[in-house]
Amino acid sequence: MSRLVQPVWIGDTACMNRPTDVAIVLRRWEYSETSQTVSALSREHGVIRGLAKGALRPASPFSGGFEPMTRGHLGWIVKSGRDLSILTEWMVEDVYWGTRRRPASNRAALYAVDLAGRILTDHDPHPDVFDALDAVLGALGDAETPAMPLAAYQWTVLASAGWRPVVSHDVETGEPLPDTESVLGFRPGDGGVVALASAGDWAVRRETIEALQAMERGQRPTDPAVATRASALLAAYTRELLGEQTEAMRQAFPDLR
Repeated sequence: MSRLVQPVWIGDTACMNRPTDVAIVLRRWEYSETSQTVSALSREHGVIRGLAKGALRPASPFSGGFEPMTRGHLGWIVKSGRDLSILTEWMVEDVYWGTRRRPASNRAALYAVDLAGRILTDHDPHPDVFDALDAVLGALGDAETPAMPLAAYQWTVLASAGWRPVVSHDVETGEPLPDTESVLGFRPGDGGVVALASAGDWAVRRETIEALQAMERGQRPTDPAVATRASALLAAYTRELLGEQTEAMRQAFPDLR
């Protein structure tokens, strides 16, 4: 559970006096011989980017170290006018061992944490995304195929960030989708499905769109092949939103067109 506190004044700088929250490490970078910078998704405070002074020392104050795809208890100080917070405490609670046992699960997990860091804005809380990331990292180790939990996770991230694709009706006309067409179109520029694909649209099987419709209702795909296609479609749509295919996406979806 997070702890909210009132700002205090230290010299001429206003800061938060050690807020804490459960968080999942997304990335870390070497800052100096003894320190690291860390990006973590906290449940009640959103993405936190901070400096962990002394994290690389033998007697580091940060228990367990800042490994990506680990969940723990994070504390930090936010100083006005500075991009990086000062990390004050870290206690690892879960390392999601299942994501480290198989290459496919590991690639999917790396994409999941990378996606959260790229789509979400710093200090903008998205508890649903945190819960979804925690769930997908926990599920990837035992999943029949990584695409099944990953598809639902991608849907949650896009929906929470305001980029949910329109799949319940034709995004261009607003009309219901026809029941007779086995192939529909997806128009990434408009963010949704169209009944008749034209130049620049993606041809998508009806079963894939139905899987997305099920996720919109809070259900998960149950067919591995359909889940794989739905997950790839959401990744391709995300690529259009980001304007690039990230290395994590390339590793998780090597056949993405």
